[in-house]
Amino acid sequence: MKKIIALALLVLASPLAAHAATLKFPSEKPVASITIPDSWKPEETESGVQGTSADSAIYLSADVASSKSMDKVVTDAVDFLAKNKITVDPSTRKETPVTDVNGMQMTTLEWDGNDEDGPVSVGLLFVQTSGDNALVVTYWGTKGEEDKHGAEVQAIIASIKPIE
Repeated sequence: MKKIIALALLVLASPLAAHAATLKFPSEKPVASITIPDSWKPEETESGVQGTSADSAIYLSADVASSKSMDKVVTDAVDFLAKNKITVDPSTRKETPVTDVNGMQMTTLEWDGNDEDGPVSVGLLFVQTSGDNALVVTYWGTKGEEDKHGAEVQAIIASIKPIE
């Protein structure tokens, strides 16, 4: 996953596949937009957007958080992973320092882990979209399968933009 995030930062203008949905979220008062390929069946959730690759190798969601709700949004992401029987190995934690993506600051936390099918990569990305708003991006990918989606994930991450 580290390679995917690093490449995403280098290829900020990377185009997505021909058919993709750009979602502005939350729909009532958008703070960000993201472009996710149609094959991932992107959809708006209660607090953001989500999509899963057609082969179910990658799950990615982006949830809106304010300075007041950040702890709850992170807890909800961790609870979601636990509900899906994903465990992480705390000794594999890697933190990527703050970088700039489309004028926004982003930090990543990554772990190796397991789900019911075997080894996975897990990541939380924190993207500051404005003074009070941020996104918590949750990533879960099957090891050995996630690399074939590298370009799509790069483009999704690079597509995140703040709504002015």
